[in-house]
Amino acid sequence: MLYAFPSRNLGTSKKNRFIGEATKLKIETYKNQYKSVLKSSFAYEFSQGDVDRIQILINELREHITGMDNLSNGHKERLLKRLEKLQSELHKRLSNLDRFWGIVGDAGVALGRLGKDAKPIVDRIKEISEIVWRTQARSEELPSNSPYPLLNDEQNT
Repeated sequence: MLYAFPSRNLGTSKKNRFIGEATKLKIETYKNQYKSVLKSSFAYEFSQGDVDRIQILINELREHITGMDNLSNGHKERLLKRLEKLQSELHKRLSNLDRFWGIVGDAGVALGRLGKDAKPIVDRIKEISEIVWRTQARSEELPSNSPYPLLNDEQNT
């Protein structure tokens, strides 16, 4: 009986495994370095309770928006897309909260177009904006009792 020993292949196989393991370790090292850099950089982050509440409010907004007969389909689609984008950012560490503050403008437009019919939408967006303000105030290390500023509040000018 003749036995063939793949002497060359055995060496190449070990070498490839070694290179593969070394590459995995290097990638893991880079991941850990970037994680620590990213975690130490400034970012806004919602608490789990805030995320849960905003999720509920966004779902309620969707129901109200889709059920409104006095909004054009185009306006409904824009609002629903904005809500979808908001929802996709809830669990992330964010460098800014612009997308969340942008929805406040949408509430103003809805109020202008719908009048009193916009109340359910405006109420929910107002609650979202209050949560966003608390998150921003906490991240900026403002006192926990910092009031939610209103741009038209004459006492703050």
